[in-house]
Amino acid sequence: METTNTAGLRERKKRQTREEISAVATALFAEHGFDQVTIAEVAAAAGVAKMTVTNHFPLKEDLVFDRAEHIIGGLAGAVAGRPAGEPVLAAARRFHAESLAAGDPTLGHLGVPFARLVEASPALSSRERQIHDQREQALAEVLVGQARPADELTARIVAAQVAGAYRVLYYTARRLLLDGTESAALVATLSRTARRAFDLLAADLSGFDPRPRLRSTP
Repeated sequence: METTNTAGLRERKKRQTREEISAVATALFAEHGFDQVTIAEVAAAAGVAKMTVTNHFPLKEDLVFDRAEHIIGGLAGAVAGRPAGEPVLAAARRFHAESLAAGDPTLGHLGVPFARLVEASPALSSRERQIHDQREQALAEVLVGQARPADELTARIVAAQVAGAYRVLYYTARRLLLDGTESAALVATLSRTARRAFDLLAADLSGFDPRPRLRSTP
């Protein structure tokens, strides 16, 4: 029988392999261009089989967006797990502030080479937009699951507005980065912009606070 330690070790090794492949791929893409580098070349440079690369990254684009799952699920998870009494918007605001303070690179300021790589590739830009759409959908599923059936439309609109604010903040960070804004100034500007963005939503969303529905007993 597999022990917890063995399973944990295997997961750590799997995560390490994934991170190493992504780092090698991103470096190759930044040097040669995303479309010019093949999966086979990434595998050779990383010292693994081509199948290992595709097992970890079914989409070539996710060799670059290796944190896609965090982007898609992070906001939804923060809202789903918010403390009792905390409104949806407050949870979204808190999650962004905490992520920014922790230096979370998925807020859009990973680095100039990364930003230029994405902007130079239509395939990567398309995948990036898809990830934002998937984040909205993940948040909508949480809110719809907590709302009354009659409030489903409201839940989906709220999800679109909150995820839209995150999208705007993401691309604001990208623009600041490419404009040469230094790290500390970028974080300070993004923090102020985030406060303003969530304040703009507050009047419309303050009354929306779905709670998990009670399960009916058999």
